[in-house]
Amino acid sequence: MLAAVLLSFGVIFVAELGDKSQLMAMTFALRYRWWVVISGITVATTVVHLVSVAVGHSLGVALPTGAISVVGGIAFLIFGAWTLRGDRLTDEEQLKAGRTARSAFLAVTSAFFLAELGDKTMLATITLATDHDTVGVWIGSTVGMVAADALAILLGAVLGKHLPERVIRIGAAVSFFAFGAWLLLAGLLPGSAAGPLAAGAVVVTAVAVAAGRAVWSRRRTHAPVKDQELLH
Repeated sequence: MLAAVLLSFGVIFVAELGDKSQLMAMTFALRYRWWVVISGITVATTVVHLVSVAVGHSLGVALPTGAISVVGGIAFLIFGAWTLRGDRLTDEEQLKAGRTARSAFLAVTSAFFLAELGDKTMLATITLATDHDTVGVWIGSTVGMVAADALAILLGAVLGKHLPERVIRIGAAVSFFAFGAWLLLAGLLPGSAAGPLAAGAVVVTAVAVAAGRAVWSRRRTHAPVKDQELLH
């Protein structure tokens, strides 16, 4: 069992490095408290990997991942629109912080649950469970994924202390739109590169727009100064 735990931990940890799940964890950490994000990831990962080892042990790879990806993509597009709209709490809403935390927890849990169903880490867990101790694979894969995403959460928390709220909000929304496009096209066009390309296009477009706005804002700021110099 120990060998299965160590093997699964190593495989899933490495598989998560640079994966969209890490980027999701970082994005959520920019918006919610770290303990809410890590709790949601842990619950979602525990359930998904429990399903994975059960499938790997008894049924093999037999999940309709296409439809799941489409649902996940739509969910992320909704998350993006919600994030872009922004949130402002009234005094009454401040008293409902507990409900807000619960809503954030549910959002993180559902997002990771949908994203991980059919993901390569789930398929890797299924594969490991076919030849190794199922409990060991479950524990190792779950801890491996949570550990990898915790690194992203730490990075997201550090960035959150040094970036303006508006930048964080827009960046998070762009990330959600990118994830949504990726998952949606992965479900509609399985096996194609349309998903990653669409996600990349969303990010590149957002960066280009942000750069253009920054240049325009800088020129507008410097223009009055130049006009005053000409008058003198």
